[in-house]
Amino acid sequence: MNKHIEKVAVIGSGIMGSGIACHFANIGVEVLLLDIVPRELDDKEKAKGLTLEDKVVRNRLVNNSLTTALKSKPSPIYHQKFASRITTGNLEDDIAKVAEVDWIIEVVVERLDIKQKVFENLEKYRKPGTLITSNTSGIPIKFMSEGRSDDFQKHFCGTHFFNPARYLKLFEIIPGPKTAPEVLEFLNGYGEKFLGKTSVVAKDTPAFIGNRIGIFSIQSLFHMVKEMGMTVEEVDKLTGPVIGRPKSATFRTVDVVGMDTLVHVANGLYENCPKDEKHGLFKLPDFINTMMENKWLGSKTGQGFYKKVKGKDGKSEILTLDLDSMEYRSKKSAKFATLELTKTIDKVVDRFKVLVGGKDKAGDFYRKSFAALFAYVSHRIPEISDELYKIDDAMKAGFGWEHGPFQIWDAIGLQKGLDIMKSEGEEPAAWVTEMVAAGMDSFYSVKEGASYFYDIPSKSMLKVPGQDAFIILDNIRKSNEVFKNSGVVIEDLGDGILNLEFQSKMNTIGGDVLAGLNKAIDLAEKDFQGLIVGNQGANFSVGANIGMIFMMAVEQEYDELNMATKMFQDTMMRMRYSSIPTISAPHGMTLGGGCELSMHADKVVAAAETYIGLVEFGVGVIPGGGGSKEFALRASDTFKKNDVELNVLQEYFMTIGMAKVSTSAYEAYDLGILQKGKDIVVVNKDRQIATAKAYAKLMAETGYTKPVKRKDIKVLGKQALGMFLVGTDAMEASHFISEHDQKIANKLAYVMAGGDLSEPTLVSEQYLLDIEREAFLSLCTERKTLERIQHMLKTGKPLRN
Repeated sequence: MNKHIEKVAVIGSGIMGSGIACHFANIGVEVLLLDIVPRELDDKEKAKGLTLEDKVVRNRLVNNSLTTALKSKPSPIYHQKFASRITTGNLEDDIAKVAEVDWIIEVVVERLDIKQKVFENLEKYRKPGTLITSNTSGIPIKFMSEGRSDDFQKHFCGTHFFNPARYLKLFEIIPGPKTAPEVLEFLNGYGEKFLGKTSVVAKDTPAFIGNRIGIFSIQSLFHMVKEMGMTVEEVDKLTGPVIGRPKSATFRTVDVVGMDTLVHVANGLYENCPKDEKHGLFKLPDFINTMMENKWLGSKTGQGFYKKVKGKDGKSEILTLDLDSMEYRSKKSAKFATLELTKTIDKVVDRFKVLVGGKDKAGDFYRKSFAALFAYVSHRIPEISDELYKIDDAMKAGFGWEHGPFQIWDAIGLQKGLDIMKSEGEEPAAWVTEMVAAGMDSFYSVKEGASYFYDIPSKSMLKVPGQDAFIILDNIRKSNEVFKNSGVVIEDLGDGILNLEFQSKMNTIGGDVLAGLNKAIDLAEKDFQGLIVGNQGANFSVGANIGMIFMMAVEQEYDELNMATKMFQDTMMRMRYSSIPTISAPHGMTLGGGCELSMHADKVVAAAETYIGLVEFGVGVIPGGGGSKEFALRASDTFKKNDVELNVLQEYFMTIGMAKVSTSAYEAYDLGILQKGKDIVVVNKDRQIATAKAYAKLMAETGYTKPVKRKDIKVLGKQALGMFLVGTDAMEASHFISEHDQKIANKLAYVMAGGDLSEPTLVSEQYLLDIEREAFLSLCTERKTLERIQHMLKTGKPLRN
């Protein structure tokens, strides 16, 4: 099916509808967002003398919804200017405009009668061949298209986005009785390639895949918490990052999503899945019913399992709901001996064996919860999916789990999982027993860089489809390793391209990483054609190893610190001036040194969800790995005839001085970190390494030439320095910044002005690097800088002193 999506219509502008509209705008698609017409005037409209016929009134609901969405945090849109791609209207005056779109997405209230009425009206104007889908989270798809034309039904199915649409990757596609296969194939590819999603074709069963397993998992914990006498804090401690789940874990997640949303889906499952072997678990426990009666729905009502209050001293405190007394109390710390055993285990997948082997309440909890989960997912095949990998994909993409149920089972061991299930009174599905009897010992395997899964009908391992566009570093790391040290692994991606992958904690950049980066450049220059610096961890890099800097500074080992800083600078310059193309592939947090590395690559292939910035002010220093120099250079390159050059330089100065971090890769262009015409953005992070490889190969094959070192950087000297010093003095006097903030800002001013030169002068990069390093080192001797670094190391938060 060769179809191009240039314009979509989103019907319904609530939180979900506006979010979907924003995400299509994110990827450059024109959006028509429609909602109903208000039936009465509000007070403001009455005061203005407006009538129900005025356009501003008729579009009030849709405009208010979109405005609210655009102001929300985290933002649903990559860049506020992208909102101009969305046109609003109403379902009476503007419904005929759906004839101009390529895809209509219905996101109205979850009532079948209302959805059917909306589809009846849409069909009057929809042109044949237009895709039409519903974002329902639970209503059977087969009922929605009843009575519609053959063309409508052929192009109709469910496309279930998860909220928030920008951030959660799951895109469930649910066929109706007459959906054409080519429509499913198109949507599956479009979701992955253009929307940046994990596309999963699901069956038309209650709550589909993600919510069926997700709600079971939450409901199972709801019942278990009372049975085991556990607190809200204990469950959230055990079901958060330690097992690769979001920080919000279980109860905080329910507060954020809304208890009413959870209850709606759980009740739907209880009513519509009478034959489910765990049917009783979908019945709400008493404490949930009490919370619903009290309207303790979570964040939207100001209280749920947690409640934020202000104490007598004016400070905020988070209270926790006691599930026995149903009263709020101060939070209690949750500690378990089993969790202590995992502190030295960096990889989540390696923790599961330890967790289920625990001898305390935590061990009991994990054995019970995993036994129930493993049994449940095994019995859902083939009911909700024929392939087990789809269940794992749905839980990872829809609920933010790092590993799906079958992957966790593999990590524990297939037989060990069965033993735990037996001890907890759980029964696996028959196909699992048959699989073990046939000599299989895992659900997944890796062969020649590709993932394979156990296919139940054929009783064999089949290749997971759709991998050809991806490079999965986990799959090739061992077989394609060229070099390894404690900080990096260098892999051969084929076609003459190397990849350097950080392996340090939080992907921090220390001496081992810098040594590895130099080694990678050596290898690439000798035997390869290009180098990518990329990884598939949660974040690209949180920056330089500030713990190492702190220790050197405290011990007053200034010569060693000077050498370490120079090594960082020199390595960044090697990134820029090597004889092979270098590409950085940042994603997630890309801070400080990670940002500096990206700015020195020949090209950046950034994931859309890249939060990048020079944040060194937060720890009391200036960027010392070439970041301050680079911004002075980029300001110089931006100067144009008749520019007020001081204003241009000041913008770059303020970006560092305010420690600005982009909330998406597109915002990084505004900050001057990414460069238009050179750096690119990919929406699907899974494609990032493959895309970077393609660019590295293209650059090498089209005659890459080693750049010439720059000696033509225009710095403004005293003219700029004076302006900056007057500004920081005024800000300190007005108490906008502290005395130490002023000292840091003045050091940065000196570097970006090129020193106190008497007139504008052309200087070299090395000149700027030398004064940058000098300024960085001088700040490392300051007590208040050391206090800031220590505070960051202890709390993860900046200190203002």
